[in-house]
Amino acid sequence: MARFLFFLLVLLLVLGVGVYYAVQTPFGPTTPIYVEIAPGSSTQQIAAELENSGVLRNRYLFDVVRAVKRGRLQAGEYRFDHPADVLEIYDRLHRGDVYTIPVVVPEGYNIYDIAQAFESAGLLRQQDFLRAAQKDVSLIADLNPNAASLEGYLFPDTYRFPHKVTPLQVVSTMVRRFRQETQRLGLKENISQTVTLASLIEKETGASGERGLVASVFANRLAKGMPLATDPTVIYAALLNGRYRGTIYASDLKFDSPYNTYLHAGLPPGPIANPGEASLRAAMQPEQSNYLYFVSDGAGHTIFSTTLGEHSKHVAAYRKEEKQAGRR
Repeated sequence: MARFLFFLLVLLLVLGVGVYYAVQTPFGPTTPIYVEIAPGSSTQQIAAELENSGVLRNRYLFDVVRAVKRGRLQAGEYRFDHPADVLEIYDRLHRGDVYTIPVVVPEGYNIYDIAQAFESAGLLRQQDFLRAAQKDVSLIADLNPNAASLEGYLFPDTYRFPHKVTPLQVVSTMVRRFRQETQRLGLKENISQTVTLASLIEKETGASGERGLVASVFANRLAKGMPLATDPTVIYAALLNGRYRGTIYASDLKFDSPYNTYLHAGLPPGPIANPGEASLRAAMQPEQSNYLYFVSDGAGHTIFSTTLGEHSKHVAAYRKEEKQAGRR
């Protein structure tokens, strides 16, 4: 009997050492592997998926750790790029350390800028993003039934997406964020016009204290039936036509596009960029002023004028400064 107990003790000790070794010894890939854990997966399903993917040496060890720790495992996509022990893998799933790629979309980016940002992040090809932004307009049918694209409704923010995200998932997320923000701002009426106006404001000034006055200039010109005559719309018209060359030429000012606000009075047919909260607020509540003109001062601010004569002097001063600085 003593021999049997001794043998059993030795066997348990060997098994314990073996389990300890198996649990503590790192195992797994040396190059990135992505594992998708579906919502509602059982511990056994998760362990099997990790073993089949080459992340775990033995699925049953993971079951043991889960039974002891009794924590909640979270669904999502995980990236494994180095050998790890079972405890580290378990802790990652318990924390929900899912793998995402950040993409920064600043205020004023248009769909072409956003497409480039997603391609640079390695998430989507430019043409795939643009195709979704121009095709999936049903996402905003209640906001702008005549929209030619999702331009203006892709809210600027820092987004985090899994590496297998689809273009539709991306634009849907950005439109949903737009809806959340505009609901918080109380934007419920004249949505398409407000967003279009906000996009012009966003492209004309980055100075927070000037957005309300820029909005007032546009509102005053619209009230008088004057063309808005804003350069960013000319640039956007050229972008849509594939003719933008990095600067505005005389031929661009004469190019007959509904977005060319030098040739056509009123707002353009849609937004020319994706405005942020501040520009949306300014478009919703423009400041009161008599200004009809504005021009940059070359130092990041704007000079406003009530008459064409004043404005012409400011434009001449700006051009002189630009020429002296060698920028023109």
